[in-house]
Amino acid sequence: MMVLRRTVSGGSRTMNAMLHREDANLADRQWAAGAHVTALVLALLTSWTAGFAGMLAAGAVYLLKRDDAPFAAQHAREAFNFNLSMFLYACGICAVGFLLLGATVLTLGIGLIVTLPAGLMLLVAIAALAVMWLVCSIVAAVKAWNGEDYRYPLTLRLL
Repeated sequence: MMVLRRTVSGGSRTMNAMLHREDANLADRQWAAGAHVTALVLALLTSWTAGFAGMLAAGAVYLLKRDDAPFAAQHAREAFNFNLSMFLYACGICAVGFLLLGATVLTLGIGLIVTLPAGLMLLVAIAALAVMWLVCSIVAAVKAWNGEDYRYPLTLRLL
């Protein structure tokens, strides 16, 4: 296994990125790409805001392959963490939306002056989150298929 050291912007910190290209055979790469693709497909089928199924798919691959295929397990863990993060971000945006709706109702519509622009910003945020989720999942699947590591942006590392 080859270790690549690269400097993170800011100078002094370095981070180790493990390149598994030599260790990842075709089956491992298929499992790794499958973790990303099945998480994406299941999350889309169950609706994006209820994308809990995406975490289940990636979690299943992780549990199946964590002992015998470290490359596939790493990608499944990344897919799980990313889908969980996107689910939590979407829940947060929806919660803020419900608070804005409640503020509008409680003020008998007067609060609409403030809540309407904020609501429009929330719609833009949820659309941006959906596009980021879709693009990052596809990029991760392609990287996994090519035998490369991929770390999702804005991901809470919980698993």
